[in-house]
Amino acid sequence: MFPIRDENPRVRPPVATVIIIGLNIAVWLFIQGGGSVMPLIKSFCLYSLIPGDLLGTVPPGTVVPLVEDVGCVLDGKGSLTTLITHAFLHGSWFHIISNLWFLWIFGDNVEDSMGGVRFIVFYLACTIAAAVAQIAADPAAITPMVGASGAVGGVMGAYARLYPRASIYALIPIGFFLTTAVIPAVYMLGLWFFIQLLSSLFGAEGPANIAFWAHAGGFLAGLILIGPMHRRDYLNEHRRLNPEK
Repeated sequence: MFPIRDENPRVRPPVATVIIIGLNIAVWLFIQGGGSVMPLIKSFCLYSLIPGDLLGTVPPGTVVPLVEDVGCVLDGKGSLTTLITHAFLHGSWFHIISNLWFLWIFGDNVEDSMGGVRFIVFYLACTIAAAVAQIAADPAAITPMVGASGAVGGVMGAYARLYPRASIYALIPIGFFLTTAVIPAVYMLGLWFFIQLLSSLFGAEGPANIAFWAHAGGFLAGLILIGPMHRRDYLNEHRRLNPEK
């Protein structure tokens, strides 16, 4: 299922959500060269999260192959900053567009429950939690981890807790055909989490090396953190505008 839009009007403009989306786009275009091979490789080597390098569980000099005859040479001095920077890198146009689309659909309403500054702190906390979940799953991994998916998973977890009955208009493929459906947020996002969790438990990374543990860990972090981090007055104001949510 791919969300098209939600039916959940907000009270305040989503300034922080737009800033985060803008930062991701800027990194993709000006640091990663919009997907050009060499800027992409350089960004992966410098700013992606490589658990084995960060924890020193692989020896210095280990080569991480990325494309034919080109890769990263690990120096055993992985930086803690990669717990954050990896989430602003992406591997393809589809990767960044899909992540930012999900963030746009769900982020504005989560931001509406806490305000922009808290939302940025919340987003970064989910980013770190997602990274920690992936590291714990495979501390010796040398595959570079990139993408906002873990942080966006946290936003989705928060949305499911705050607005479980909000209507999500989703695109659903059935064989060679596409149809649409209106689904309560708790069911759609709960199914998304369940798929990530099953994929994590059964090691379904596949050829794309998808960080399913990061997705699941981010979702759980968002589900938990939104409790203490939302502002009750903001949420009540939002719910007065959307009483059925």
